[in-house]
Amino acid sequence: MTGAILAIDQGTTRTKAIVFDVKAHPLAESASEVRVIYPRPGWVEQDPRELLQSVVQNGRAAIAAAEAEVIGMGLANQGETVVAWNRCTGEPVYNAIVWQDRRTDQECERLKQMGADRLIRDRTGLPVDPYFSGTKLAWLLDNVPEARKLAERGDLLGGTTDAWFLWQLTGEHRTDDSTASRTMLYNPRTRDWDDDILQLLNLPRCILPTIQPSCSNFGSASVFGRLVSIAASVVDQQAGLFGQACHTPGDTKVTYGTGAFILLNAGDRFPTSKHGLLPTVAWSIGNQVTYALDGGIYVAGAAIQWLRDELGVIRTSEEAEAMALSVPDSGGVFFVPALSGLAAPYWDSYARGTIIGLTRGSSRAHLVRAALEGIAFRTRDVVDAMSHDVGHPVRSIKVDGGASANVFLMQSLADLLRADVRVAAIPETTALGAAFMAGLGTGLWTDVQETAALWREGRCYTPGNYANAEALYHQWLRAVERAKGWARPAGPQWEKSDS
Repeated sequence: MTGAILAIDQGTTRTKAIVFDVKAHPLAESASEVRVIYPRPGWVEQDPRELLQSVVQNGRAAIAAAEAEVIGMGLANQGETVVAWNRCTGEPVYNAIVWQDRRTDQECERLKQMGADRLIRDRTGLPVDPYFSGTKLAWLLDNVPEARKLAERGDLLGGTTDAWFLWQLTGEHRTDDSTASRTMLYNPRTRDWDDDILQLLNLPRCILPTIQPSCSNFGSASVFGRLVSIAASVVDQQAGLFGQACHTPGDTKVTYGTGAFILLNAGDRFPTSKHGLLPTVAWSIGNQVTYALDGGIYVAGAAIQWLRDELGVIRTSEEAEAMALSVPDSGGVFFVPALSGLAAPYWDSYARGTIIGLTRGSSRAHLVRAALEGIAFRTRDVVDAMSHDVGHPVRSIKVDGGASANVFLMQSLADLLRADVRVAAIPETTALGAAFMAGLGTGLWTDVQETAALWREGRCYTPGNYANAEALYHQWLRAVERAKGWARPAGPQWEKSDS
């Protein structure tokens, strides 16, 4: 079969559309940055209309430039970011609340104190944390004027950003298993929303989308200049796992973007973790579900952006590598990039970004090197937890995303993990994974073995100076302890909850 697939990767800071041919070669692409809004400390929002516009405009531009017969589309979404909108007008009632947002910290603490975290973890596999969508949706209903009344009348729809896009593009209110599994509302055993958790959070089921397999028919969109069948929808990180051809249990990948997300293929059984990782749906094709262990790092590339945009330490992100290599080490400086708290394996939403070890001799280069090393150290935190859960070391890890081009970071990662770091030849494996899945749905490819054969390695880094890396990592763990709990409110109720 001939034809091409449009893949759209709608991320936190960028939307990218790529048209792939049957050999998984990119024929054309279009990308644009998307605005992130910080109305208060700890609050992170985006304009849903701008996100939708970026999807439509980049999709149109990529199709027009490809000059190919596009037979289907795959959509990769941010995951836990939520939107609520008026069913009658199609207008959002509030900005999208981004996965990094921490406004529901205290509500999550309340749920833990009443013991609800046990129910939620038993039903969903997830800890109670503001990262997930459930408490964000509850906040929208409780704090946006008229939102609760609209919901009671059946005129409010809500969900993750994929549901917003699909409703606007096709008129259907739908999501997939992988995205639903990121909400803290989804029961993987029933593959449906959990009514007890919905009642606990006072969320009416009628506002939520219908759940279907990641590779299935989500409807057709006419906004791209031609009618395009949407044959796949999946969380961006899970799309990256699929695009990296990690189809065998134990296969592991990390994607570096705003944050960093490490996923390990756990096979066809819902996994458990004793070391702070998240069991999640990787993808679903028909009745077959593949699961994964997920370890998220909230801030990775965003730390370099912060050095550039807020501190002016570097002019461009590309300068970071050369500056890090301009000094032999970080001069004893450690940077814990907990600018939005610490996710896996620590799950401390009150941790904050911490820079320690500064002396009068510390320079910009030391700080930049410490920031890049901090990203590698955080990756090691998660991979160590995965090794403990599965009972054996991770000896090879596939890497993609913008930071995979940073030679210093990749070699540091190989040294720290004592593992081969295999960088994908196509860095946009999130888009590639969405394309592979949509291609399977439209018949462009017949099975996952055919798509896996199209994966290509760009470069492999092997472990080098392990002894020095191990010594630095032990110092890093001390720095992490300094960052934990920094923003926890003082007061008798907080002291009591810690006892």
